[in-house]
Amino acid sequence: MAIYGHKFKSCFETQDEIRIAKREWALSLTSYDESQLVRAVDRCKETLAWMPTVSEFLKILEEVGAGDGIPSVRAAYIEACRFSHDPVGKPWSHPVVYHAGRETGWFALKSEEERTTFGLFRYHYELVCRRFRAGESFDIPQPKGVTDNRDATLYAFIKQWSESQSITQEQASSLLYYLTKPEGTRVRASLKKQAMEQAARLGIDELPDQVGSVN
Repeated sequence: MAIYGHKFKSCFETQDEIRIAKREWALSLTSYDESQLVRAVDRCKETLAWMPTVSEFLKILEEVGAGDGIPSVRAAYIEACRFSHDPVGKPWSHPVVYHAGRETGWFALKSEEERTTFGLFRYHYELVCRRFRAGESFDIPQPKGVTDNRDATLYAFIKQWSESQSITQEQASSLLYYLTKPEGTRVRASLKKQAMEQAARLGIDELPDQVGSVN
């Protein structure tokens, strides 16, 4: 009320509306402490002419880092991209960054453009951060004696396939992104269907069902 004056009043016509709004905000912000909320409110004063919605305020909390050691979503995304080639054993600033990167997909983070991956990373990062603030613990896996070479194998296959189709590696990475998803899943089938439409525009008649040798 002190910050937005009549703009605040115009959002609520009755005391019942204010009471319902307070309850919704309280439920949405239950995992944050007072110091974290103060930082977000200060950002609102600096940047927003109108009172934010709950979803807008939650995004501001993520952006400012909320003062609990969790980096902003932009800083976390840059870190995840930097370590995406070999994520295990890296000096991560916080476990939530590693887990958000893993959920987004290391191959996507290291091979696709920001306009494709940032929104997906933000989505997973917000979910992981909320789970962490609700009390869930997250660990970062330690290096093992045997290295998982699946990403390297897929990268080599995409490079070889792009050359066989006379397209760029960036185009091939985008088309074959479905290969990073588990076989037999709906998301893999859906992504491949979309890729087939893109491939047709490039004059490519078919796409591989799995990683393998290129004829």
